[in-house]
Amino acid sequence: MGEQAWKNIPLTRIQKLISERMLASKQTQPCFYMTAKADVGQIGKMRRTLSKELGVRISMNDFFLRTMAVAIEKYPLMAGTFKGDYIEIAESVDVGLAVATPNGLVVAVIKDANKKSLADIAKKSTELIDKTRNNKLNLDELVGARMTLTALGMFGIDSFLAIPSPGQCGILSVGKIGEEIVLHDGKPEAKKIIEFGLAADHRIVMPAYGAEFLAEITNLVSNPQKLTG
Repeated sequence: MGEQAWKNIPLTRIQKLISERMLASKQTQPCFYMTAKADVGQIGKMRRTLSKELGVRISMNDFFLRTMAVAIEKYPLMAGTFKGDYIEIAESVDVGLAVATPNGLVVAVIKDANKKSLADIAKKSTELIDKTRNNKLNLDELVGARMTLTALGMFGIDSFLAIPSPGQCGILSVGKIGEEIVLHDGKPEAKKIIEFGLAADHRIVMPAYGAEFLAEITNLVSNPQKLTG
């Protein structure tokens, strides 16, 4: 048999940075993981109407980013950073959105997301996604996220669990929208269901706290009227 031929593919600068940060996270952040499902039927019904009323296209991810920001206000430790002998909690709730690019995954940051309306978040996320894909993000738009949203539903993924970036307590992952039959008052009904995954740093929050946070996420998503203020 002849010798096996090998091809070496050099890593880009961004790929090296991602590999270093993800390895550091796995080695230094002891995470626990959990999942929960939510009914997104109401969001589906509201999105088109709200987009017309507010004059901006609102995506599912915009609802989820708004949900994260509101839930973090109620559970502030989810935005904490472990500092050895204390936990640092920033006054602002800055959330990240993971955006896939040809050069790798980039997290764009929405500053003060808890102070932004759904329309404001939709406008900002659209702007950041466009700048990310055109490699035009400035440094301030790349740093400071306290928690990140990552989504793979567009690739047909039902659910997955992600790795938090170093310095972040957790990461919220979301899969595709599926249809499930559930009983309502004893009668079967078809529901639009999505599954969230949460990875969180056990040094900062206990699993019960993470479970309450994730329950708040699913409650807000299932009752999106609370998010439109």
